[in-house]
Amino acid sequence: MDGARAGTAGGRLRRRLVVTLVIGGVLVGGTVAMLWAVQRQLVYFPDTSTVPPAAEVLPGGRDVVLRTEDGLELGAWFVPAGTGPDAHPDSGMAVLVAPGNGGNRLGRVGIAQQLRERGFAVLLMDYRGYGGNPGSPSEDGLAADADAAVAALAEAGYPPERTVYLGESLGCAVVAALQDRHRPAAVFLRSPFTELADVGAHHYPWLPVGALLRDRFPVADHVADSDVPTTVLYGLRDSVVPAGLSAEVADQAERADVLVERVVLPEADHNDPVMFGSVVADAVARLVSARA
Repeated sequence: MDGARAGTAGGRLRRRLVVTLVIGGVLVGGTVAMLWAVQRQLVYFPDTSTVPPAAEVLPGGRDVVLRTEDGLELGAWFVPAGTGPDAHPDSGMAVLVAPGNGGNRLGRVGIAQQLRERGFAVLLMDYRGYGGNPGSPSEDGLAADADAAVAALAEAGYPPERTVYLGESLGCAVVAALQDRHRPAAVFLRSPFTELADVGAHHYPWLPVGALLRDRFPVADHVADSDVPTTVLYGLRDSVVPAGLSAEVADQAERADVLVERVVLPEADHNDPVMFGSVVADAVARLVSARA
């Protein structure tokens, strides 16, 4: 009798365990499926607001249209090299600014002004889905947008060999890949990561991020194969892209013998004002001078 009761109790325990495992599996599977479906909303944070005309916020600036190979027309701003008593002589070079995954080009006015004062023409691009542009962002889409930006700069008199690609965060991944298709004068990587999955694994260690991600953005791989002069700048207090990942990218550039300068800001977080100001612009100027 006692043995029968024990057997019955053991059977109930096994059934409860099976039910618990099944429910747990359904919950985990449902969570993974949901994250797969909405993952791009967790990667891209566009400010979709329509921006003002370039001339209203950047004297001498003008609006340009980037025409992508898949038929989109994207708004961007072109800013000629600065003039005036405080401006450096025209360098004959342009800087293509590939932004990070948030905001829009209105938030990059400061860095554009800093660069133009140092003698650079500047193209501030917005990706598809950003700044009133049509479309939805993706890795392939951002690549097409960057190709269109290179074409627009060439039309303005700045072919890739007279252009510096400046990437911020996610934009580092965009320009790291872009240099393989259109070799520039130099590349500037601000707060780069090794690949997007490494950032995701840092913020969501309980998720199989590597298996889930559709957009990979392998920055370190492109840097390892590069022959383009490169500067890497990052902050040690970065709460978005761990400083260790940026350091690995700089290490990869050093091993590839393309690293011109590593700029480390001990107190800087990812979106601190210093990341959009004179420190960055001065480092771009040094990069161009070093390759001259």
